[in-house]
Amino acid sequence: MARERDERRGPRLDQPLERGISLRPSVDPEAVGRLSERIARFLGSWRFIGYMTAFIVAWVLFNLTKIAVDPFPFIFLTLLLSLQASYAAPLILLAQNRQADRDRVQYNDDRARTDRLIADTEYLMREIASLRVALGEVATRDYLRSELRDLLDDLDEREQRGRKRKKPKADADAADNHDELVGSEGTVDPT
Repeated sequence: MARERDERRGPRLDQPLERGISLRPSVDPEAVGRLSERIARFLGSWRFIGYMTAFIVAWVLFNLTKIAVDPFPFIFLTLLLSLQASYAAPLILLAQNRQADRDRVQYNDDRARTDRLIADTEYLMREIASLRVALGEVATRDYLRSELRDLLDDLDEREQRGRKRKKPKADADAADNHDELVGSEGTVDPT
């Protein structure tokens, strides 16, 4: 019963599909792409240009002799060069498409990394700004020292004012003591 229900629903997503045997040949696009890049890389090298030049010179020199296979207009050589170009162009385009795909992926990765860096930078800028605001509200060592110096200066000023007030008071007290000692009649009390 459960098997019938599974067959009605179709294939399960958590299990791989069973592939049947195909009569068509299967081609790995990654392997073909790597091969096309290798060929395109060789076709774009100085070594290939040297080989091609040597082949063409040898072909022309051989066909200028009496046993020429391809006489002067060199029609077969032209056919060979056209055939080589007709295969080289699609291979080069395949290699360029693969490179464009790699560049697109690299560009997207770079863009995502740049976006993350910008977000991190903005976060750090906000944190630094909040620290500056918080630091403006925190008493620093220099601030505390200057406040303590101001308090000490205030205390010194008060102490000096207190001494100035005590001096006249002390003089007045001394005068009162002198008056008591002398008495009202002008004689000194011996006590």
